[in-house]
Amino acid sequence: MMGVAKALLVDDRRDNLVALEAILQGLPVHAVAVESGEAALKQLLVDDFAVILLDAQMPDMDGFETASHIKRRERTRHVPIIFLTAADRDAQLALRGYSVGAVDYLTKPFDPWVLRAKVSVFVDLWIKTQQLNAQSEVVRERETQWRALIEAVEEATALLRSADPDSRDRAVALLEQARWGS
Repeated sequence: MMGVAKALLVDDRRDNLVALEAILQGLPVHAVAVESGEAALKQLLVDDFAVILLDAQMPDMDGFETASHIKRRERTRHVPIIFLTAADRDAQLALRGYSVGAVDYLTKPFDPWVLRAKVSVFVDLWIKTQQLNAQSEVVRERETQWRALIEAVEEATALLRSADPDSRDRAVALLEQARWGS
């Protein structure tokens, strides 16, 4: 069964996290809020996320360092990161964000509807990826069953080839017909 899409919200200010949770309300996503880069990295060991909203400027481990750690891990390197920052529109900060793997960089104050739209796209992609993974698993299971059936038919055919000629010929013909789907 497919899980619910989750968004990891990372900001050292609780009021910003509350605002982000409010912005995402009504979307098909469960918001998980943490107050530091370290807490984000720990959360990423436990859960899978459709998107990460990451404050660029935090004490201790800033958003850039956090993103760098996220992108180095095999399990999390493909999770999209949207940087959020209160800094003025400094092109160097945005460039730094993109260089550590961000898919977007928004400067506060930002339009909440734009953020909702961006998160919605990543949630939809995550859901579709989960559906494709589930379908791929079904296909793999069916291929395994099909291979087992073919092996059984081949073994039965081999055994029948050494049996009574009349019944053997009819059984072999039926098995070969089933084997090739005719």
